[in-house]
Amino acid sequence: MKDRHVLVTGGSGGLGTAVTALMLAKGAQVTVPVVDDRQVAHLRHDLGADADRVATPRADLRDEAEVQRVIDAMPRVDAALCLVGGFAMGPTDAFAVEDLRAQLELNVVTTFLVIKHALRRMKETGYGRIVTVGSRAAVEPPGGLAAYAAAKAAVVALTKSVAEETRQLDITANCVLPSVIDTPANRAAMGDADASQWVTPRRLAESIAFLASEAAGELRGGTLPVYGRV
Repeated sequence: MKDRHVLVTGGSGGLGTAVTALMLAKGAQVTVPVVDDRQVAHLRHDLGADADRVATPRADLRDEAEVQRVIDAMPRVDAALCLVGGFAMGPTDAFAVEDLRAQLELNVVTTFLVIKHALRRMKETGYGRIVTVGSRAAVEPPGGLAAYAAAKAAVVALTKSVAEETRQLDITANCVLPSVIDTPANRAAMGDADASQWVTPRRLAESIAFLASEAAGELRGGTLPVYGRV
């Protein structure tokens, strides 16, 4: 990834920081869109001095004009790693439609807009790697997660469709499917009794980094399960 220009959305989160750190370690130039100074503070806390090597433009990734502004400001886009997303659960008959719309906005709309504009820039250079984050729930939907599972299934379908569109180019699109990620937020929400069975952010980041690399050029439309031992 040396000197590759990489966009990492959600790059200050529990998984995102691990991905950002790995991209930096591999020599990439990294852009992490942020909403506010708290996300920059998280990066500085987790990355230390390396945070100074990360561009952190402000952007709401649900807003197409802001997504376009961030992507057009990059010298080029060699890889777009779409990590922004959110989780909500509840029985379908009690789930508010407003919360469904929020799930679709956060998981699907952000991914679509980033891919749309990253793909436009990738076609300028004839090279690119797109990696999205789905979920095990997208292919094995459990009860109580209808909205989230539907949103992540849409991310998988979006990724596969883009992979077909770019099949004749040196541009690929693939999706990782994590199960439970061992983050502080998940430990707080679910307890840590089973945390040793979960996939770590670092291990998931390594899978994402491979799909973002030149070596993964023949992988297209893949859904890579990264489940840990769950």
